[in-house]
Amino acid sequence: MIALVASHTLSQLLGQRRSLLMGLLAAIPVLVAVLVRVLAELEEDPREVALGIVGGLVLNLVLPLVALVFGTAAIGQEIEDGTLVYLLTKPIARWKLLVGKVLAAWLATTVVVGVSAAIAGATLLLGRPADLLLPAFVAAVAWGALAYVSLFAALSVRYGRALIIGLVYVFVWEATLSRFAPGTRLFSVRQYTVSIVEALANTPARFLDAQVDTTTAVVMSTAVVLVTGWYGVRLLQRYELRERS
Repeated sequence: MIALVASHTLSQLLGQRRSLLMGLLAAIPVLVAVLVRVLAELEEDPREVALGIVGGLVLNLVLPLVALVFGTAAIGQEIEDGTLVYLLTKPIARWKLLVGKVLAAWLATTVVVGVSAAIAGATLLLGRPADLLLPAFVAAVAWGALAYVSLFAALSVRYGRALIIGLVYVFVWEATLSRFAPGTRLFSVRQYTVSIVEALANTPARFLDAQVDTTTAVVMSTAVVLVTGWYGVRLLQRYELRERS
């Protein structure tokens, strides 16, 4: 049943205009990498340039936005269309419904963003010996995507304006507030993702500037998935026909 829900949701996510927009967004790092490779003289270490472009654009912009759009749409679209009530009348456990939805959004996000990171990084690292940077980025993207999608999917069940709330989290909490209030970094999915890249690729801290150690990143990101998953199931179990705040 989980596979059925996931495949149905995946076809919905990728069959909408949003998938084209997310593809265009994911193409930005690739375009920048190609321009840098073709037009600029790479006097700096190509690995450092790749960290700047892929780390800066993919982890700070593309990953959270793609996860936000797919994560909120996986369930939020069903609510907006009124089809969630129909699904809830079926003999399917609420946790299976949520897992299937999150799985679909996670797969869509991981593929779109992972391909972007891999192509952009490969373009900049072309001609270099085998490097762990690209596998590290792809693995971190997959891990971060799961945490982001789980969070945004739960928000979409609770709030009708989950997309706006998600944008506030990405651009205010993660991008702005974390710079001035170091304590908030402990609750930043971006920091978890950056920390995992640094650990897997053995990258000096000055490049990506992770403020959370790897163990904390893994524990906290796992907690995000489990807590938001539990909360999402609870909300679905108590879901009623009412206007959400």
